Formats: sequence, structure tokens, C-alpha cells
Amino acid sequence: MNFQAPRGTVDILPEDQPYWRFVESKVRQVASSFGYSQIDTPLFEDTRLFTRGVGESTDIVEKETYTFLDRGGDSLTLRPEGTAPVCRAYLEHGMHNLPQPVKLYYMVPNFRYERPQLGRFRAFHQFGIEAFGESDPYIDSEVIEVSWRFLEEVGLKDLLLKVNSIGDSSCRPSYIKVLKDYYKDVNAKLCEDCNRRLNTNPLRLLDCKMSSCQPVIEDAPKSVAHLCGDCEEHWHSLQRHLREVGINFEVDNKLVRGLDYYTRTVYEIAPPMQGQTSVITGGGRYDGLIEQLGGPPTPGIGFGMGLERVIGNLKHQNIVPQNTISSVTLVAHIGDQARIEAVKIASQIRKSGGSAIIGPSRGLRSQLRYASSVNASHVVIIGEDELSKGKYVLRDLRDSKQKDGTPEEIIRELSDSS
Repeated sequence: MNFQAPRGTVDILPEDQPYWRFVESKVRQVASSFGYSQIDTPLFEDTRLFTRGVGESTDIVEKETYTFLDRGGDSLTLRPEGTAPVCRAYLEHGMHNLPQPVKLYYMVPNFRYERPQLGRFRAFHQFGIEAFGESDPYIDSEVIEVSWRFLEEVGLKDLLLKVNSIGDSSCRPSYIKVLKDYYKDVNAKLCEDCNRRLNTNPLRLLDCKMSSCQPVIEDAPKSVAHLCGDCEEHWHSLQRHLREVGINFEVDNKLVRGLDYYTRTVYEIAPPMQGQTSVITGGGRYDGLIEQLGGPPTPGIGFGMGLERVIGNLKHQNIVPQNTISSVTLVAHIGDQARIEAVKIASQIRKSGGSAIIGPSRGLRSQLRYASSVNASHVVIIGEDELSKGKYVLRDLRDSKQKDGTPEEIIRELSDSS
């Protein structure tokens, strides 16, 4: 029996770990620099949180959730996205009573039963932020800037920011009526999914990726042409703020995002890679979501970013994280007494703050090959001659230079170079 990772999942192998540690450190650095605090929520939630918050007519809830009954008969769902759980935590723990805005970030695994393809997985990791209690468009600009600065910090180039406004409960109903009237006249040209969305989720008509629907989408009414006065003022202020902080963008009238809770601002950031799965970051405002989940009227905005896609783009752009440089030392030994001393020296190196690996119980040449396979930066060599002199060999594998030294001298030098 040959076992494999479940379809749509991947193992994060040792050679990929430096990318993950690099990305995670940048998440914490950038999010905290904007005043966001970390929050973690459970892997699974009450299914009703997602049907009520994300929307029953969304693709996520209709097709993609991992939902099951526990032994008590309760319906639970593995977290498919990060916003609704953080909203639940915001209410449950009384954060709506704190001085607003409350600004939170998270790095969590999510789960969706999607068709796996490049950049799309069934188990994936998401960096997200949520800002509650501020309706001014400056916070929209800030949320977008957090995601933009993070992608800059990890080194990605040639990014494209797309923004749109889809209005709110005051003006969106009239826009949806205009949109449905337009689509009813061309429904014969629509794909099967779009004919269904026409009745269940009309905004998603603009998000269809089928080539047959693209000419229809191009001529569809634009949401920004149907905004009420408040939404129009918010929309123009957001664009002004983005220009003030030096972030280039383009208006995409087809951009609506895939979740029911969005209002006003929606945005996406994509790299130069082509394809519908190339979007790294997406988010927007959700001013009615907290109220929909049973809380007081509370404005909110956030984004979600797929970390697998970030790392895939780092590799695509040949960006190697700085922390891939190894500083581990291999302690090679020849003979029984040398092996005993190697265990002692390796322990002392670790106690001094370094990293040390004891060489395998084979010949010196084999141990040196092993040092290369684990990307060791230094090798300490201990044999009979070294034991008799009380001085061991320290070889720097980066430049092949070596010197003799007492155990104390070697540990001091390794500590200084780490």
C-alpha cells in the first residue's frame, strides 16, 4: 500500500522551511508596524457561522466547505476563510466594548474542497487582517497598504493593485436590479453557473471566468456609476489616500470578490503571473457582517492572502530568503574517544547559542559529505592527533579555510560568527 498526501495538500519539506520562516517573520513585522495584534481562532466552527456570515449562495458554502456532524450531533465546518471566525471572536470576547478601531491579524490554515491546480489547494495557509469600528476610508487605504507593504518587504516585483466599489445597502439594490435587467436580455449567452447566479448571487456574474461570458461582462453596467452620495464620497477619498501613500492602482469594474459580506471597497493584488489563480491578496469592507452575526452595527474591513501563492511567486521571481544561509556546525569524529568528545563539544556549542550536529558514525570523508548535505557552515574535526594535542580543527566550509584551536577557542569563534 502506497500512501500519498491527500489530493490538494502538500508537505512542507525541509528545503522549503526557510521560505515559510521568512514569510512568517515578515507578516509579524509588517502587521505590528501598523498596530495590528495577533489572534488565532479554532480550526473548526459552528457551520452556521459560515452560512450566515459568508453566505449560503457563495461557491464556498455551496461547494467547498468540509462540514461534518460531531459525536454530539452538532454541525461543524473546517475553517474555509478567516474573517467570519475573527468576527465571532470579536463579539464573543467583548472586543466591541474596547476603544475602536480594534486591529487584528492572523496566520492560519484554511480548508476548501476546490479543484486543485497551480496556486490553489484544499489545505492552505492564509495571512489576514481585520480592522473593526472605523468607517473612514483612511482605514481602507491602510488595510490595502499593509498587504502592499508586506509584498514589497518579501521582495515581490511588478504587482498590480485593482480596486472597485460595490456600494452598500442603500445603493446596491438599485444597481443589482439594473444588472439583472441587463443579464436577463442576454441569458442565452451565459454559462450554466451564471444562469444560476442570476437568481442567487447577481454580483458574482461579473466574476465569472468562462470565456463565453467575458463579452457580456465587458458591456455590463458598472457599480461605480450607481453609487449613492456617501458611497461615492468614500470611493473618491479612498483613491486619494492611495495616491497619497504612493500606491499605484487601476479601477476594475468587474471586481466584486466572492463573498456576500462585502460592501463598498473591494480590492485584489496580483503578480505578473498569468491565470485566474494568480491573485495573491483579496479583501474589502464588510460593514454589515458584525450586525449579521448578532452584534451591534460595526464597520469592518480586512483582507486574506494565500501564503503558498506568496512563496510560489518568490520562487518564480528567483527570490531567495536571507535566512536560508545556514550557520550549523557539524562535529566530525574519528574513533571512540573522539565520538565521546564530539558529543560534549556539540552540546557546548548549543549552550553558547549555536547549532551543532554530530557527524554520523562513518569515515571522515563520509562525514564531510554529510556536512555538505545539511548545509553546514563549519566542521569541527576531532581525531586521535587532535585529542593528544588538545586542539581540534575548525574548518569554514564557505571558504575552505581552517585553523586549530582549543575547545574553548573554537566555541568562542563559532559564537562570534553566528
